[in-house]
Amino acid sequence: MAANRKKPRLGVWKFASCDGCQLTLLDCEDDLLAVAGAVDIAYFPEATRAEISGRYDLSLVEGSITTPHDAERIHAIRRRSRKLITIGACATAGGIQALRNFADVQAYTSVVYARPDYIETLATSTAIADHVPVDFELRGCPISGRQLIEVIAAFLVGRRPVTPAHSVCVECKLRGTVCVMVAHGTPCLGPVTHAGCGAICPAYNRGCYGCYGPMESPNPVSLSHGLAALGMDARALQRVYRTFNANAPAFRDESARHGK
Repeated sequence: MAANRKKPRLGVWKFASCDGCQLTLLDCEDDLLAVAGAVDIAYFPEATRAEISGRYDLSLVEGSITTPHDAERIHAIRRRSRKLITIGACATAGGIQALRNFADVQAYTSVVYARPDYIETLATSTAIADHVPVDFELRGCPISGRQLIEVIAAFLVGRRPVTPAHSVCVECKLRGTVCVMVAHGTPCLGPVTHAGCGAICPAYNRGCYGCYGPMESPNPVSLSHGLAALGMDARALQRVYRTFNANAPAFRDESARHGK
């Protein structure tokens, strides 16, 4: 009886993004073979042209919503998906392209394009959760392959994924990395950034850039006081929060506070 049971259907979808998070899945190699054996890959243009129509048990969505067409398409995908997981900074916070949210998009398109009237775009780049209900958000730019496999496996067996809620600072302590802010006076977003990268940058004496977005309970106001003590002025403080996760609420609000 079990041998005849249908495999869950997996769909992998792309919106405005660089494809890096989809490539993370493809780079999982041996683990990816295990995933491929456990599911029917019903839709994944990055990996195969084959498509199985119908509903999906699990959808992974990369990218942000930046056009009217995509704003409609995500609703169609949500209706066809039993579970929907967003992967990466673009899908969870609007991505680097959310810098448009702080600018005049029409002014930019009129300068960049010879025929801006051909361009159909939204004034903002927003997370998938701003448009449809999301069952889980996996952060990172790009995401962690190890965490992605954990999330897929968890949803396949019906449990909550086990991913860290603490900051990058904890990862530094776990790997024995000396704090770059304390030891060298290097600006670092580690105290407010979600763990998952393994604290790669501090391990090479570089400050964290906030690739994984705000941790669950960040205190960016306190961190900004520390960064100011290292010599960062208001403009620098505004810019440090406006990178891969510029539109994540905690980073967006703190950057706005320094723009007043």
